[in-house]
Amino acid sequence: VQLQASGGGLVQAGGSLRLSCAASGRIISIKNVGWYRQAPGKERELVAGISESGSTNYVDSVKGRFTISRDNAKNTVYLQMNSLKPEDTAVYYCNALVLAGTHADNYWGQGTQVTVSS
Repeated sequence: VQLQASGGGLVQAGGSLRLSCAASGRIISIKNVGWYRQAPGKERELVAGISESGSTNYVDSVKGRFTISRDNAKNTVYLQMNSLKPEDTAVYYCNALVLAGTHADNYWGQGTQVTVSS
């Protein structure tokens, strides 16, 4: 199983980006998925999460601006980021609990850079 994160880039403050996290391999089902970010000199933090049933949760700093969603048919989870701020600048990673075979394992994507200029 592999997770491929994409969609990062350079955007001005107030702009938008949509990140994608696509899972591939012998997947039976994808359980919980989270988007994390890590800024230079800071710890990695959970930004948004979505359960297999579609329940979502967000860190307070992105509530009302970011939306996490999933397309189970495509094994893909998205993070729509609107009204971006310079403090959103970080490497964004996706993490997923994937059932592939007889048990579920945790997987990380490779990270995608998001840079928001002021």
